[in-house]
Amino acid sequence: MIQYINYLSLLIIPLFILFTIWYGTFKKIRVYDSFIAGAKEGPGIVLKIFPYLLAIFVAIKGFQASGAFEAVRNVFHSSFASLDIPLEVFSMSIIKPLSGSASTALFTDIVKTAGPDSIATKMTAVIMGSAETTFFVLAVYLGAVSIKKTRYLLPVCLVADFVGIVVAVAVVRWIF
Repeated sequence: MIQYINYLSLLIIPLFILFTIWYGTFKKIRVYDSFIAGAKEGPGIVLKIFPYLLAIFVAIKGFQASGAFEAVRNVFHSSFASLDIPLEVFSMSIIKPLSGSASTALFTDIVKTAGPDSIATKMTAVIMGSAETTFFVLAVYLGAVSIKKTRYLLPVCLVADFVGIVVAVAVVRWIF
């Protein structure tokens, strides 16, 4: 059964490409020309969002290098020490809204140091799936479409991240 699933997973993308070509041909769409037209727009989009990507990466590295990350993490850990939540969970809760790649690296480190069956690993794994890289998404997507009025967007996104993290911790506590 596992071999069948592995074989099927290798075929999904080629089958999707073939289906797209077949469907385009069936609908009398010039598939190759459409692909080329989309590919021509790609570099322009990359150039348009590059400053926003650069800004968020510099901000994240500055946040980590300044020591602010450790200070914020320790404040949260000491504030919620009575709830018996591992320090790693606070680290993930701070990093996840900032960067997906940084949170993946942090999660890998947590698995290596705390072990795959630890409560910290389980909580951070659920946080990885229940929180968004809010600042990255806002910087890239809003920058790409030039939305300037974001007064309520950031607070709502951060509240949603907070709720996702609290629910993740509660569910892991409840199940494990």
